[in-house]
Amino acid sequence: MRAVTISATGRSGKLSLSTISDPVPEIGEVLVNVAAAGVNHADLLQRAGLYPPPAGAPDWPGLEISGEIARVGPGVSGWRTGDRVVALLDGGGYADQVAVRATQLLPAPRSVDLIDAAALPEAVCTAWDNLVTVGGLASGEWVLLHGGSGGVGTVAIQIAKALGARVATTAGGPERAAQCADLGADRTIDYREQDFVDALREASDGAGADVVLDVVGAAYLGDNVRALARGGRLVVIGLQRGRRGELDLAALMAKRATVTGTTLRSRPAAEKAAVVAAVREHVWPMIDDGRVRPVVHTRVPLAEAQRAHDLLESGEVFGKVLLVP
Repeated sequence: MRAVTISATGRSGKLSLSTISDPVPEIGEVLVNVAAAGVNHADLLQRAGLYPPPAGAPDWPGLEISGEIARVGPGVSGWRTGDRVVALLDGGGYADQVAVRATQLLPAPRSVDLIDAAALPEAVCTAWDNLVTVGGLASGEWVLLHGGSGGVGTVAIQIAKALGARVATTAGGPERAAQCADLGADRTIDYREQDFVDALREASDGAGADVVLDVVGAAYLGDNVRALARGGRLVVIGLQRGRRGELDLAALMAKRATVTGTTLRSRPAAEKAAVVAAVREHVWPMIDDGRVRPVVHTRVPLAEAQRAHDLLESGEVFGKVLLVP
């Protein structure tokens, strides 16, 4: 089969289309013919040599796919050849086929085109787990989402609104802010022109955010704590602008607030299975009735994966870029 492999790592790391052996599903796995694969910032980090795959995962990138089951491995029940699915992967999605644990499969939503459905698994699992399981977001609370125009952000806006939360989100430029508003954000903040702490306080009548979901990292750490309401929860899921920052512990303590950092890819299989099961129970009905939908910026042929990475790095993407074999 064909797969997009990493021919060189580092800042100038390159992707190449290669021919490799077909994967074989092991116990508890299924083989999926890939219809499309989502492109994520984690893939850019892997290409740069900064985010190695977990033990046992393929060496090539790709954390989410949609497609049809080609073969069911031993020990798998509840799935059949021909089933249309989406999958959360440990890696290897940039390919014609992928073997994946059956516990990380979800039925492809009937209301969504199968190719566009590839934009869902990683984003939805990340958004739900960190907003609700970790962040404890509840109806009526304020949530501040950084990177509202990204793959996770566009889904997180919709999930938070479906839960009855009030959503503020940052985005770069008035056009992207307006697109976030179209997805349901109550307050959009152009971080290029506005101080997000002041804008959030104004929107929340001075209270601040009960939950902050952050993809930026160290550069926003101090301001994120300032933005929190009393009892607020800061959940850091990305490090796009720095890994090390100073934390004002007195400010954190005064607000009785918490800071949590999480990742998804490196977690044990049982934890990933639990996240997928929760998403199937709680978020899949939101997709079925139209409250949540994938946001796809563009589709790119698998052979042009390097162009897809360049596009994501440009900062001009709204939603997801998909690779189509």
